[in-house]
Amino acid sequence: MPDLFPIYDVIVVGAGHAGCEAACAAANLGSKTLLITLDMNKIAQMSCNPAIGGIAKGQIVREIDALGGYTGIVTDASTIQFRMLNSSKGPAMWSPRAQCDRMVFSLCWRDILEHTDNLDMWQDDVTGLLMEQGRVVGVETKMGVRFKGQRVVLTTGTFLDGLMHVGRVSFSGGRISEPASFGLSKQLADYGFTVGRMKTGTPVRIDGRSVDFSKLTRQDGDNDFHRFSFLSFSVTNGLERRPCFIGYTNEKVHEILREGFADSPLFNGTIKSIGPRYCPSIETKLDTFPGKDSHHLFLEPEGETTTEYYLNGFSSSLPWDVQLRALRHIEGFENVRIFRPGYAIEYTFFQPTQLRPTLETKLVEGLYFAGQINGTTGYEEAAAQGLMAGINAHLSLHGGGEFVLKRDQAYIGVLIDDLVTKGVDEPYRMFTSRAEYRILLRQDDADARLTPLGYSIGLVKRDRMLIFEDKMRKRDMLVDYVSNLSVSPDEINGILENLNTSPVRQRVKLVDIISRPQVTMFKLKDDFAPLREFVSENLLREEIIEAAEVLIKYRGYIEREKLLADKLSRLENLVIAGKFDYMKISSLSYEARQKLTKINPRTIGQASRITGVSPADISVLLILLGR
Repeated sequence: MPDLFPIYDVIVVGAGHAGCEAACAAANLGSKTLLITLDMNKIAQMSCNPAIGGIAKGQIVREIDALGGYTGIVTDASTIQFRMLNSSKGPAMWSPRAQCDRMVFSLCWRDILEHTDNLDMWQDDVTGLLMEQGRVVGVETKMGVRFKGQRVVLTTGTFLDGLMHVGRVSFSGGRISEPASFGLSKQLADYGFTVGRMKTGTPVRIDGRSVDFSKLTRQDGDNDFHRFSFLSFSVTNGLERRPCFIGYTNEKVHEILREGFADSPLFNGTIKSIGPRYCPSIETKLDTFPGKDSHHLFLEPEGETTTEYYLNGFSSSLPWDVQLRALRHIEGFENVRIFRPGYAIEYTFFQPTQLRPTLETKLVEGLYFAGQINGTTGYEEAAAQGLMAGINAHLSLHGGGEFVLKRDQAYIGVLIDDLVTKGVDEPYRMFTSRAEYRILLRQDDADARLTPLGYSIGLVKRDRMLIFEDKMRKRDMLVDYVSNLSVSPDEINGILENLNTSPVRQRVKLVDIISRPQVTMFKLKDDFAPLREFVSENLLREEIIEAAEVLIKYRGYIEREKLLADKLSRLENLVIAGKFDYMKISSLSYEARQKLTKINPRTIGQASRITGVSPADISVLLILLGR
């Protein structure tokens, strides 16, 4: 019987945020790609909160966009509120975040997938991998279909052996009302993979018609030019902007919740998996901070027109009646109705130290893992891994080498290096504090860092590259203009007085004025005619003005951090993979020998970040290398 399907270059399992990016990346680079998902109506589902971005996560989304991924574009198309977090701090901390219409978000992703060349889709459950002589050669599905493929990317999210909990009630599933997936984890465990279990959760969904919003604090979004994609020049997408609302728990709420602790799977031994430290359930908060009499809650709309709201801060696996009774003692929620209670979910993951920096597994050639299967949490972290896995799956097949980002190039580089070098003992979430070079990894310059790299591998197309080059040219032109323009006291002192900053006594360069903390280029161009005319004549978008100002104000910090990164980068260029039998090097500590053997770091730089490998151990390796 002839084969009814082609031999695919890349097969992607799972159409969540990681799977969508992986499939599009491989297909857009030219690989014949198949995306298999349990439900084509749930593509890129926002399983938890209806938001993209946040602290460090927003930077990741801008990096995905700069490389030619789609998460930023889809977010801009579905945004119903946008905020730049930490805007009162320095630009290294600015983090974009958007509330999205979750249904529009999913539909936008599906539209992109269906109009991507080289990409086929199939709705089914993958139950096993086809392997020959240590390499993957395809997948088998629950329907009994065997798809042949030269590379496979697993992006299974919370669906592998998923088990959900509401109080003492437990049931299998990968997401509420959706089946779990079985078979893959046992096969991989039998093959030698280290398997673990993690836990995450989600809050109750609120019927907005039953909320007294007058008792809550309204939180509107920003009304400026910011967005996620470097291509989305318009900040309007036709969707109505929606506010969020802030509420608070109280002692009575806490009392009711504590009454349910005996039935909580977190406390009665039902759940043995580790949950996310930085996104704890409400019961974990009460247990961890027993003296705190109130906790913030954020009521977030699920879409432009729906009455469904997400209650951020109230993730719970307590019995449904305990959740509801407690909610009705929150001010504004006295008569609240809910669409469904919160629940916890346990799922299988694989220790990411079993991966190469390309996200290919060390045990099976051609097999890649991306997303929560690697122990991460969050749409953004998953999407970034999916993008990188899709790129590397394609490149490995077509002789393009490896595409690995360094820690001073991208938060994506920090994320993947942390995973494959240190592993995880709890769900991993990205923070700005995880990056040594935060001032280099700003959200405003993600395109400057990464778009040329995306173009070099073929994922960024020529039209995007032309837009990027135009932006860089105009940014540098603006910096040159203000650096060379001298202003007199008569021209500028009146403006400086209005900005509450000291006057000048002689002619100065305009760049020195802009360097002052009280002055922004946006304020200055409104009152200083020459700058206003220059901006207008050269069609300088607000994004370009901001990028120029950041370079001016923080040039010293940026240059200093670049020097530090360059100094340390030599360790990243010293390749040690395959050069040593660490267990035979007696001058290394025994712990270092064990860890280096287990992880097999690619470079000295990666080895230096392994927990348990000391500076003395690194010195030994450098000596053995003749350095």
